[in-house]
Amino acid sequence: MGIWHALVLGVLEGLTEFLPVSSTGHLIIAEDFLGVNDARGKAFAIFIQLGAILAVCVAYRQKLLEVLLGLRTQPSAQRFVVNVLIAFIPAMVFGALLHSFIKTHLFSPVTVAIALIIGGVIILWVERRPRRARVTDIDDLTWLDALKVGLCQCVALFPGASRAGSTIIGGMLVGLSRETATRFSFFLAMPTMAAAVTYDLYKNAAILSWDDAGVFATGFVAAFVTALLTVQALLAYVSRHSFAPFGWYRIVFGLVVLWYFWV
Repeated sequence: MGIWHALVLGVLEGLTEFLPVSSTGHLIIAEDFLGVNDARGKAFAIFIQLGAILAVCVAYRQKLLEVLLGLRTQPSAQRFVVNVLIAFIPAMVFGALLHSFIKTHLFSPVTVAIALIIGGVIILWVERRPRRARVTDIDDLTWLDALKVGLCQCVALFPGASRAGSTIIGGMLVGLSRETATRFSFFLAMPTMAAAVTYDLYKNAAILSWDDAGVFATGFVAAFVTALLTVQALLAYVSRHSFAPFGWYRIVFGLVVLWYFWV
């Protein structure tokens, strides 16, 4: 893998991580196309997610600071942390139990393409069905709302399903407004992605060396900058538009991927 590979993949990670289009799916396909889908390439794709995590931490630094300072005395801060932890637990448990099976059997372009298409259809269905948002502020979530969103996030263990898509669309299904579901998805990404990245890097530590530092750093920075811009743009977008275009994109992109690997 060269620097330009790292730059392309880093930008792709930053663009897709928080959109309901599956960053993992895009990276699997891009790595195959670029010819960097060996074990070190897969470890790189995991590592650059740290850049995306840092981006959302920077974007929401004021909220995180408020929660940190008020954790001992403010019920709203305590409830916020509890809700994030409750939503995080299901994916942590099922991810640990199914990690080996998923890595061995599900990480392929064809399975990703099928998941992209199915996810796109679900997004279109959710956006077209009549609904009324019950929760319009992230601080108004109950523990049960958080648990339901956390269970929806487990769908993202299937490569191509999209962690952002599962939590955002799942949140909308359980009564969150589009904006609230999107914001909660950002906060839920912090512990979920951090745990997944830490576990995967631990598993792949033997194949990494300091010779990879330049390539990994390039991908990290590219993912951070792109993700920071994407998070800000997505919040502005969802305040005025639906996720239907992402649904259509997933369907078209999934069909293109199936065609590409078929021929």
